[in-house]
Amino acid sequence: MKRRYLFSLMGAGMLGMLLGGCSAEKEAAAPVAQQAPKQTIQWKLVTSWPKNFPGLGEAPERFAKEVERMSDGRLKIKVYGAGELVPALEVFDAVSQGTAEAGHAASYYWKGKIPAAQFFSTVPFGLNAQEINSWISYGGGLELWRELYEPFGVVPMLGGNTGVQMGGWFNKEINSLDDLKGLKMRIPGLGGEVLQRAGGTPVQLPGGEIFTALQTGAIDATEWVGPYNDLAFGLHKAAKFYYYPGWHEPGTSLEFTFNKKALEALPKDLQAIVEVAARMINQDMLDEYTARNNAALNELVNNHGVDVRRFPDDVLKELQDISRQTIQEIAEKDPAVKKVYESYEKFRSNVWKYHEISERAYINARS
Repeated sequence: MKRRYLFSLMGAGMLGMLLGGCSAEKEAAAPVAQQAPKQTIQWKLVTSWPKNFPGLGEAPERFAKEVERMSDGRLKIKVYGAGELVPALEVFDAVSQGTAEAGHAASYYWKGKIPAAQFFSTVPFGLNAQEINSWISYGGGLELWRELYEPFGVVPMLGGNTGVQMGGWFNKEINSLDDLKGLKMRIPGLGGEVLQRAGGTPVQLPGGEIFTALQTGAIDATEWVGPYNDLAFGLHKAAKFYYYPGWHEPGTSLEFTFNKKALEALPKDLQAIVEVAARMINQDMLDEYTARNNAALNELVNNHGVDVRRFPDDVLKELQDISRQTIQEIAEKDPAVKKVYESYEKFRSNVWKYHEISERAYINARS
Protein backbone atom coordinates (compact mmCIF):
# COMPACT_ATOMS: atom_id res chain seq x y z
CA MET A 1 0.00 0.00 0.00
CA LYS A 2 2.80 2.36 0.91
CA ARG A 3 4.73 1.47 -2.23
CA ARG A 4 1.62 2.00 -4.37
CA TYR A 5 1.10 5.44 -2.73
CA LEU A 6 4.75 6.33 -3.26
CA PHE A 7 4.57 5.41 -6.93
CA SER A 8 1.43 7.51 -7.33
CA LEU A 9 3.20 10.50 -5.82
CA MET A 10 6.18 9.96 -8.10
CA GLY A 11 3.90 9.68 -11.10
CA ALA A 12 2.10 12.86 -10.19
CA GLY A 13 5.39 14.64 -9.68
CA MET A 14 6.75 13.52 -13.03
CA LEU A 15 3.52 14.54 -14.73
CA GLY A 16 3.78 17.94 -13.10
CA MET A 17 7.36 18.28 -14.29
CA LEU A 18 6.39 17.28 -17.80
CA LEU A 19 3.49 19.69 -17.88
CA GLY A 20 5.65 22.42 -16.43
CA GLY A 21 8.32 21.73 -19.02
CA CYS A 22 5.81 21.84 -21.84
CA SER A 23 4.45 25.13 -20.53
CA ALA A 24 7.95 26.60 -20.34
CA GLU A 25 8.67 25.46 -23.88
CA LYS A 26 5.49 27.10 -25.08
CA GLU A 27 6.40 30.34 -23.32
CA ALA A 28 9.88 30.24 -24.76
CA ALA A 29 8.54 29.53 -28.21
CA ALA A 30 5.86 32.25 -28.04
CA PRO A 31 6.78 35.12 -30.41
CA VAL A 32 7.52 38.54 -28.93
CA ALA A 33 4.60 40.90 -29.49
CA GLN A 34 5.49 43.38 -32.24
CA GLN A 35 4.98 47.10 -31.73
CA ALA A 36 2.25 48.72 -33.77
CA PRO A 37 3.62 50.58 -36.81
CA LYS A 38 4.26 54.28 -36.21
CA GLN A 39 1.42 56.43 -37.51
CA THR A 40 2.56 59.39 -39.60
CA ILE A 41 0.42 62.51 -39.77
CA GLN A 42 0.87 64.75 -42.81
CA TRP A 43 0.20 68.49 -42.65
CA LYS A 44 0.36 71.34 -45.14
CA LEU A 45 1.71 74.76 -44.12
CA VAL A 46 1.13 77.77 -46.39
CA THR A 47 3.06 81.03 -46.14
CA SER A 48 3.01 84.63 -47.31
CA TRP A 49 6.68 84.49 -48.34
CA PRO A 50 8.58 83.31 -51.40
CA LYS A 51 9.79 79.73 -50.98
CA ASN A 52 12.99 79.57 -48.89
CA PHE A 53 13.30 83.37 -48.84
CA PRO A 54 16.03 84.36 -46.33
CA GLY A 55 14.67 84.71 -42.82
CA LEU A 56 10.93 84.88 -43.44
CA GLY A 57 10.71 81.95 -45.83
CA GLU A 58 13.29 79.81 -44.06
CA ALA A 59 11.60 80.05 -40.66
CA PRO A 60 8.60 77.82 -41.49
CA GLU A 61 10.97 75.31 -43.11
CA ARG A 62 12.98 75.13 -39.88
CA PHE A 63 9.75 74.82 -37.93
CA ALA A 64 8.70 71.82 -40.03
CA LYS A 65 12.09 70.15 -39.54
CA GLU A 66 12.01 70.69 -35.78
CA VAL A 67 8.50 69.25 -35.50
CA GLU A 68 9.50 66.18 -37.50
CA ARG A 69 12.67 65.71 -35.47
CA MET A 70 11.02 66.09 -32.06
CA SER A 71 8.08 63.87 -33.04
CA ASP A 72 10.41 61.18 -34.41
CA GLY A 73 8.71 61.50 -37.77
CA ARG A 74 5.15 61.13 -36.47
CA LEU A 75 4.19 64.62 -37.70
CA LYS A 76 5.50 65.75 -41.07
CA ILE A 77 4.76 69.20 -42.46
CA LYS A 78 5.10 70.19 -46.11
CA VAL A 79 5.75 73.92 -46.52
CA TYR A 80 4.37 75.87 -49.48
CA GLY A 81 5.70 79.27 -50.52
CA ALA A 82 3.42 82.15 -51.47
CA GLY A 83 1.35 81.29 -54.52
CA GLU A 84 2.25 77.59 -54.58
CA LEU A 85 -0.98 76.47 -52.95
CA VAL A 86 -2.73 79.74 -52.08
CA PRO A 87 -1.93 83.43 -52.72
CA ALA A 88 0.26 85.22 -50.18
CA LEU A 89 -2.57 87.26 -48.71
CA GLU A 90 -4.99 84.33 -48.38
CA VAL A 91 -3.04 82.30 -45.83
CA PHE A 92 -5.46 83.02 -42.99
CA ASP A 93 -8.49 81.94 -45.03
CA ALA A 94 -6.72 78.76 -46.15
CA VAL A 95 -6.02 77.77 -42.55
CA SER A 96 -9.51 78.74 -41.39
CA GLN A 97 -11.17 76.69 -44.15
CA GLY A 98 -8.89 73.68 -43.67
CA THR A 99 -7.20 73.95 -47.06
CA ALA A 100 -3.99 73.82 -45.01
CA GLU A 101 -3.53 72.82 -41.40
CA ALA A 102 -1.04 75.60 -40.70
CA GLY A 103 0.18 78.96 -41.96
CA HIS A 104 2.97 81.48 -41.48
CA ALA A 105 2.38 85.16 -42.16
CA ALA A 106 1.91 88.55 -40.47
CA SER A 107 -1.36 89.37 -38.74
CA TYR A 108 -1.65 92.88 -40.21
CA TYR A 109 -2.44 91.28 -43.57
CA TRP A 110 -5.89 90.42 -42.17
CA LYS A 111 -6.81 93.95 -41.06
CA GLY A 112 -9.79 94.02 -43.44
CA LYS A 113 -11.20 90.91 -41.77
CA ILE A 114 -10.00 91.48 -38.18
CA PRO A 115 -8.89 95.11 -37.57
CA ALA A 116 -7.58 94.31 -34.08
CA ALA A 117 -5.23 91.65 -35.49
CA GLN A 118 -2.77 94.40 -36.46
CA PHE A 119 -1.70 94.84 -32.84
CA PHE A 120 -0.21 91.35 -32.87
CA SER A 121 2.18 92.19 -35.71
CA THR A 122 3.31 95.77 -35.17
CA VAL A 123 2.06 99.25 -34.33
CA PRO A 124 3.69 102.54 -35.42
CA PHE A 125 5.87 103.83 -32.59
CA GLY A 126 4.71 100.81 -30.56
CA LEU A 127 6.33 97.85 -28.85
CA ASN A 128 9.68 96.52 -30.01
CA ALA A 129 10.43 92.81 -30.45
CA GLN A 130 11.31 92.13 -26.83
CA GLU A 131 8.27 94.05 -25.61
CA ILE A 132 5.70 92.48 -27.92
CA ASN A 133 6.95 89.00 -27.02
CA SER A 134 6.50 89.92 -23.36
CA TRP A 135 3.04 91.41 -23.85
CA ILE A 136 1.78 88.37 -25.75
CA SER A 137 3.38 85.81 -23.44
CA TYR A 138 3.00 87.50 -20.04
CA GLY A 139 0.81 90.58 -20.47
CA GLY A 140 -2.49 89.08 -21.54
CA GLY A 141 -1.93 89.49 -25.27
CA LEU A 142 -2.13 85.80 -26.15
CA GLU A 143 -5.57 85.40 -24.61
CA LEU A 144 -6.88 88.40 -26.57
CA TRP A 145 -5.27 87.14 -29.77
CA ARG A 146 -6.82 83.70 -29.49
CA GLU A 147 -10.17 85.23 -28.63
CA LEU A 148 -10.04 87.22 -31.89
CA TYR A 149 -9.25 84.17 -34.02
CA GLU A 150 -11.63 81.77 -32.24
CA PRO A 151 -14.66 82.54 -34.48
CA PHE A 152 -12.59 81.57 -37.51
CA GLY A 153 -11.45 78.24 -36.06
CA VAL A 154 -7.83 79.40 -36.03
CA VAL A 155 -5.25 79.18 -33.23
CA PRO A 156 -2.35 81.70 -33.40
CA MET A 157 1.15 81.37 -31.97
CA LEU A 158 4.17 83.65 -32.16
CA GLY A 159 6.23 82.81 -35.23
CA GLY A 160 9.30 85.06 -35.30
CA ASN A 161 10.25 88.71 -35.25
CA THR A 162 12.36 90.85 -37.57
CA GLY A 163 13.28 93.43 -34.93
CA VAL A 164 13.14 97.14 -35.74
CA GLN A 165 12.80 97.54 -39.49
CA MET A 166 14.13 100.19 -41.85
CA GLY A 167 11.96 103.14 -42.87
CA GLY A 168 11.90 102.20 -46.53
CA TRP A 169 13.25 102.85 -50.03
CA PHE A 170 12.44 106.15 -51.75
CA ASN A 171 13.25 107.68 -55.10
CA LYS A 172 13.20 111.18 -53.66
CA GLU A 173 14.42 112.87 -50.49
CA ILE A 174 12.07 113.17 -47.52
CA ASN A 175 12.78 116.52 -45.91
CA SER A 176 9.31 117.36 -44.60
CA LEU A 177 5.89 115.81 -44.21
CA ASP A 178 4.88 117.51 -47.46
CA ASP A 179 7.22 115.15 -49.31
CA LEU A 180 4.90 112.28 -48.37
CA LYS A 181 1.89 113.87 -50.03
CA GLY A 182 0.85 112.04 -53.18
CA LEU A 183 3.47 109.34 -52.54
CA LYS A 184 2.40 105.83 -53.56
CA MET A 185 4.11 103.54 -51.09
CA ARG A 186 3.89 99.84 -50.39
CA ILE A 187 3.25 99.84 -46.64
CA PRO A 188 0.83 97.49 -44.80
CA GLY A 189 -1.09 97.65 -41.56
CA LEU A 190 -1.50 100.69 -39.36
CA GLY A 191 1.56 102.26 -40.97
CA GLY A 192 -0.44 102.48 -44.18
CA GLU A 193 -3.31 104.20 -42.36
CA VAL A 194 -0.88 106.78 -40.99
CA LEU A 195 0.68 107.39 -44.41
CA GLN A 196 -2.76 107.96 -45.88
CA ARG A 197 -3.56 110.59 -43.25
CA ALA A 198 -0.23 112.23 -44.00
CA GLY A 199 -1.32 112.61 -47.62
CA GLY A 200 0.24 109.51 -49.16
CA THR A 201 -1.34 106.50 -50.85
CA PRO A 202 -0.67 103.15 -49.15
CA VAL A 203 -0.47 100.08 -51.38
CA GLN A 204 -0.60 96.52 -50.07
CA LEU A 205 1.53 94.10 -52.07
CA PRO A 206 2.97 90.68 -51.25
CA GLY A 207 6.76 90.58 -51.04
CA GLY A 208 7.23 88.85 -54.36
CA GLU A 209 5.67 91.76 -56.27
CA ILE A 210 7.54 94.64 -54.62
CA PHE A 211 10.64 94.89 -56.81
CA THR A 212 8.75 94.98 -60.11
CA ALA A 213 6.27 97.55 -58.78
CA LEU A 214 9.08 99.82 -57.60
CA GLN A 215 11.18 99.38 -60.72
CA THR A 216 8.30 100.10 -63.10
CA GLY A 217 7.04 103.10 -61.16
CA ALA A 218 3.77 101.48 -60.10
CA ILE A 219 4.80 102.63 -56.62
CA ASP A 220 7.12 105.48 -55.63
CA ALA A 221 8.48 103.94 -52.46
CA THR A 222 8.36 100.78 -50.41
CA GLU A 223 9.15 99.38 -47.05
CA TRP A 224 9.96 95.69 -46.83
CA VAL A 225 11.96 94.55 -43.81
CA GLY A 226 15.58 95.55 -43.33
CA PRO A 227 19.01 95.17 -44.93
CA TYR A 228 19.11 91.36 -44.81
CA ASN A 229 15.86 90.89 -46.74
CA ASP A 230 16.02 94.10 -48.77
CA LEU A 231 19.41 93.13 -50.19
CA ALA A 232 18.06 89.69 -51.14
CA PHE A 233 15.24 91.37 -53.08
CA GLY A 234 17.64 93.75 -54.82
CA LEU A 235 15.63 96.82 -53.82
CA HIS A 236 18.79 98.94 -54.04
CA LYS A 237 18.56 98.51 -57.81
CA ALA A 238 15.17 100.22 -57.93
CA ALA A 239 15.45 103.10 -55.43
CA LYS A 240 18.14 105.56 -54.40
CA PHE A 241 17.46 106.56 -50.79
CA TYR A 242 17.24 104.17 -47.83
CA TYR A 243 15.61 105.80 -44.80
CA TYR A 244 15.55 104.90 -41.12
CA PRO A 245 14.19 104.30 -38.50
CA GLY A 246 11.23 102.04 -39.20
CA TRP A 247 8.72 104.12 -37.26
CA HIS A 248 5.90 102.06 -38.72
CA GLU A 249 7.32 98.65 -37.74
CA PRO A 250 9.40 98.84 -34.53
CA GLY A 251 9.33 95.09 -33.94
CA THR A 252 7.32 93.11 -36.44
CA SER A 253 5.98 89.88 -35.02
CA LEU A 254 5.14 87.03 -37.37
CA GLU A 255 2.56 84.37 -36.63
CA PHE A 256 2.01 80.66 -36.99
CA THR A 257 -1.67 79.90 -37.44
CA PHE A 258 -3.24 76.48 -37.01
CA ASN A 259 -6.60 75.08 -37.97
CA LYS A 260 -8.15 74.48 -34.56
CA LYS A 261 -9.74 71.13 -35.44
CA ALA A 262 -6.49 69.83 -36.93
CA LEU A 263 -4.44 70.99 -33.95
CA GLU A 264 -6.81 69.53 -31.37
CA ALA A 265 -6.96 66.23 -33.28
CA LEU A 266 -3.26 65.69 -32.61
CA PRO A 267 -2.19 63.61 -29.60
CA LYS A 268 -1.32 65.80 -26.62
CA ASP A 269 2.41 65.22 -26.98
CA LEU A 270 2.36 66.34 -30.63
CA GLN A 271 0.38 69.44 -29.69
CA ALA A 272 3.10 70.26 -27.17
CA ILE A 273 5.80 69.67 -29.78
CA VAL A 274 4.11 72.10 -32.18
CA GLU A 275 4.01 74.77 -29.47
CA VAL A 276 7.63 74.22 -28.43
CA ALA A 277 8.83 74.33 -32.04
CA ALA A 278 6.94 77.60 -32.62
CA ARG A 279 8.61 79.13 -29.56
CA MET A 280 12.01 78.01 -30.84
CA ILE A 281 11.46 79.64 -34.23
CA ASN A 282 10.11 82.82 -32.65
CA GLN A 283 13.42 83.41 -30.89
CA ASP A 284 15.58 81.96 -33.65
CA MET A 285 14.31 84.40 -36.28
CA LEU A 286 15.07 87.44 -34.14
CA ASP A 287 18.55 86.09 -33.44
CA GLU A 288 19.17 85.61 -37.16
CA TYR A 289 18.04 89.10 -38.16
CA THR A 290 20.13 90.67 -35.41
CA ALA A 291 23.18 88.77 -36.65
CA ARG A 292 22.74 89.35 -40.39
CA ASN A 293 21.35 92.88 -40.80
CA ASN A 294 24.59 94.74 -40.16
CA ALA A 295 26.61 92.72 -42.66
CA ALA A 296 23.90 93.28 -45.27
CA LEU A 297 23.82 97.02 -44.54
CA ASN A 298 27.59 97.23 -45.00
CA GLU A 299 27.26 95.50 -48.36
CA LEU A 300 24.50 97.87 -49.48
CA VAL A 301 26.55 100.92 -48.55
CA ASN A 302 30.07 99.81 -49.47
CA ASN A 303 29.39 97.67 -52.54
CA HIS A 304 26.26 99.27 -53.97
CA GLY A 305 26.57 102.90 -52.91
CA VAL A 306 23.20 103.08 -51.16
CA ASP A 307 22.44 106.48 -49.63
CA VAL A 308 21.29 105.77 -46.05
CA ARG A 309 19.43 108.67 -44.43
CA ARG A 310 17.57 109.39 -41.22
CA PHE A 311 14.06 110.79 -41.30
CA PRO A 312 14.12 114.38 -40.00
CA ASP A 313 13.07 114.73 -36.36
CA ASP A 314 10.10 116.93 -37.20
CA VAL A 315 8.82 114.35 -39.70
CA LEU A 316 9.04 111.61 -37.08
CA LYS A 317 7.29 113.79 -34.52
CA GLU A 318 4.43 114.58 -36.90
CA LEU A 319 4.09 110.93 -37.89
CA GLN A 320 3.95 109.95 -34.22
CA ASP A 321 1.17 112.46 -33.57
CA ILE A 322 -0.79 111.18 -36.56
CA SER A 323 -0.21 107.58 -35.43
CA ARG A 324 -1.60 108.21 -31.97
CA GLN A 325 -4.67 109.96 -33.34
CA THR A 326 -5.27 107.28 -35.99
CA ILE A 327 -5.11 104.38 -33.54
CA GLN A 328 -7.35 106.10 -31.02
CA GLU A 329 -10.00 106.79 -33.66
CA ILE A 330 -9.93 103.20 -34.91
CA ALA A 331 -10.30 101.97 -31.33
CA GLU A 332 -13.33 104.17 -30.73
CA LYS A 333 -15.15 102.64 -33.71
CA ASP A 334 -14.48 98.97 -32.95
CA PRO A 335 -15.01 97.36 -29.50
CA ALA A 336 -12.58 94.54 -30.28
CA VAL A 337 -9.86 97.01 -31.30
CA LYS A 338 -10.53 99.06 -28.18
CA LYS A 339 -10.16 96.02 -25.93
CA VAL A 340 -6.83 95.03 -27.48
CA TYR A 341 -5.60 98.63 -27.70
CA GLU A 342 -6.22 99.25 -24.00
CA SER A 343 -4.26 96.14 -23.03
CA TYR A 344 -1.46 97.03 -25.46
CA GLU A 345 -1.19 100.64 -24.27
CA LYS A 346 -1.26 99.69 -20.60
CA PHE A 347 1.59 97.26 -21.13
CA ARG A 348 3.58 99.75 -23.20
CA SER A 349 3.21 102.42 -20.53
CA ASN A 350 4.31 100.09 -17.76
CA VAL A 351 7.27 98.57 -19.59
CA TRP A 352 8.44 101.99 -20.80
CA LYS A 353 8.88 103.19 -17.22
CA TYR A 354 11.35 100.43 -16.50
CA HIS A 355 13.06 100.66 -19.89
CA GLU A 356 13.81 104.31 -19.20
CA ILE A 357 16.22 103.23 -16.45
CA SER A 358 17.30 99.92 -17.99
CA GLU A 359 17.37 99.28 -21.75
CA ARG A 360 17.31 102.90 -22.90
CA ALA A 361 19.68 104.09 -20.18
CA TYR A 362 22.14 101.35 -21.04
CA ILE A 363 22.02 102.01 -24.81
CA ASN A 364 22.62 105.71 -24.17
CA ALA A 365 25.52 104.92 -21.86
CA ARG A 366 27.05 102.47 -24.31
CA SER A 367 26.87 104.91 -27.19
